[in-house]
This record gives sequence, structure tokens and C-alpha cells, in this order.
Amino acid sequence: MLSKLLIFNLGTGEIILIALVILLLFGGRKIPELMKGLGKGVKSFKQGVNEVEADIKEAVDEADKKPADKE
Repeated sequence: MLSKLLIFNLGTGEIILIALVILLLFGGRKIPELMKGLGKGVKSFKQGVNEVEADIKEAVDEADKKPADKE
């Protein structure tokens, strides 16, 4: 995760400042709930991406089989 943050040129001080602002805005009790919701969102996004990839692969496989059936 830290390497992804380095893309935005965020240093340690900026990351700590962002974490403190989030802590002040949401409080210590809400942060686990927010992270749980974020995790569920990421999981469903990845699942959707995997389903689309599977559909595309299936369509390509079917397209490859049809010309072979005509011969």
C-alpha cells in the first residue's frame, strides 16, 4: 500500500497528517466500520472485474470454436 501512496509523492508526514484528519473527522469508533465497508466495496469490485473477464474469455472461446465448426 505504501508504494501506491508514493506515486502521489506523499511522504510519511503527509500520510500521518491525513490519518489524523480522518481520525478527527470520523472518530475512533467509526474508522473500523468505514474500513469494513471499503473492504466490501473493493471485494465486490474485484468480483465484478473477474466476472467480466470470464465473460470476455468465454465469448472469445466461442468465437474461436465457430470457425472451426464450419470447416
